[in-house]
Amino acid sequence: MPTPFTTRVSVAPDALVQDLGGETVILHLKTESYLGLDDVGTGMWKALTTSASIEAAYRVLLAEYDVDPDVLRRDLAELVEQLVEHGLVDVEAG
Repeated sequence: MPTPFTTRVSVAPDALVQDLGGETVILHLKTESYLGLDDVGTGMWKALTTSASIEAAYRVLLAEYDVDPDVLRRDLAELVEQLVEHGLVDVEAG
């Protein structure tokens, strides 16, 4: 089941985040699983981890990028699911 957009996303305590000049690598220190993000993914990551909810991050990204709203919503939901699956973020119901 998809994570509701009212949810708040934060960096998991066991996750290490490294910015590599516009790209980001997020490593789970215990499982050693990781996710690499390109520049767009990095923008999504920053919006997710600094916003009050996924919906708030969505609105920030919609204003920043020239993208179809439905495509952005789908891509953001997919990224959140990957981050949750790898244990790289904690989610808190909003």
